[in-house]
Amino acid sequence: MTDTPRRTLGATDLGTPPMILGGNVFGWTVDRDASFRILDAFVDRGGTMIDTADVYSAWVDGHQGGESETIIGDWLRQSGKRDRVLIATKVGMLPGEGGAKLAPARIAAAAEASLRRLGTDHIDLYYAHQDDEDTPQADYLAAFGRLIDAGKVRVLGASNFRAMRLKSALDLATTQGLPRFHALQPEYNLVSRHKYEGELQNLCVEHNIGVAPYYGLAAGFLTGKYRSTADLSKSVRGGAMADLLTGKGAAVLAAMDAVAEETSATLPQIALAWLAAQEGVVAPIASATSVEQLEELVGAWQLSLTSEQLARLTDAVV
Repeated sequence: MTDTPRRTLGATDLGTPPMILGGNVFGWTVDRDASFRILDAFVDRGGTMIDTADVYSAWVDGHQGGESETIIGDWLRQSGKRDRVLIATKVGMLPGEGGAKLAPARIAAAAEASLRRLGTDHIDLYYAHQDDEDTPQADYLAAFGRLIDAGKVRVLGASNFRAMRLKSALDLATTQGLPRFHALQPEYNLVSRHKYEGELQNLCVEHNIGVAPYYGLAAGFLTGKYRSTADLSKSVRGGAMADLLTGKGAAVLAAMDAVAEETSATLPQIALAWLAAQEGVVAPIASATSVEQLEELVGAWQLSLTSEQLARLTDAVV
């Protein structure tokens, strides 16, 4: 796709269309062959960034973590497309060698394990998957800095950080010459806005931190799949949708339905386009379990909602 829109992640040279491909499903609900097809289709359509984590998918019986990274690494080797993609992965949720969370020795060991599974000599964007208040921030920033100095990591990001802790990390980077977080990965979507909007959003805008939200489709709720209590049995995630159905979710779906009728776009496309239009957001993360689903998500890249439509969606639960 020569006309694929491209955005820059904060003050870095990492560019991406207004969607990042989530790799959490690889090796979990999507097998190796289907994962390869989705990855090929994503790159062929102009996608650049693939997001994963060392902990994916340790929550599955019989898994240990690293399953997603392993599949992506196998695909990179087989496809020969390493120079066409940016790999983002994370450390901090998978216990293992070197200690817990963001202990410096854990960061060093986890990075080596991720590099080995991915079959690459560098990680383009390395996230602290969650904050670690038991480890001094200066210590874990210095540990990340050693990876950057060694050429094993290009850019740092933070995931699931509160505004106060992200601010203190930025201040330390300035005062002590430590590496800086350039990206943030928060939970953020049309029905879950409190974790980003406000202080955290303002901080990211002020410091030019590129935001890549996860759960952009609210674990499937914003696809319109769950419209009644009878729909809750459609998937293992259905039980978590009950509160949304009886609360603000119904109003959001109604607003999305109206915009869908006006634009001929699907609800997933509208949800991602709304996210991509929010201040500070560079590209939401979305996962696909088939090439057909990926094609639908990619359609959001070219969808421009009017200011009136965006406001209507934003105000649906106010």
